[in-house]
Amino acid sequence: MYKNLLEILNKKKITMKAYAEFLGVSEKTVQNKVYGRSEFTLSEAIKTCSFIATEYKLDFVFEREDVAAGTAQNAGALAAVTA
Repeated sequence: MYKNLLEILNKKKITMKAYAEFLGVSEKTVQNKVYGRSEFTLSEAIKTCSFIATEYKLDFVFEREDVAAGTAQNAGALAAVTA
């Protein structure tokens, strides 16, 4: 899930429907992308950061919540193995 993107859209009062229209895709497609069931294209990410989230860096906007959690879990497992 792209938590930062969701927070930015909510803060700017941009609905999923409006965001989908902006990207030129269906609302269901945007929901799948935002919740991590499918991927954003690079052009969609750049367009989002160029027009909607101009004050944020791309890597912040499109940081996946589940990836960060997995990295922390992997680091903990590695520490346990090497100890």
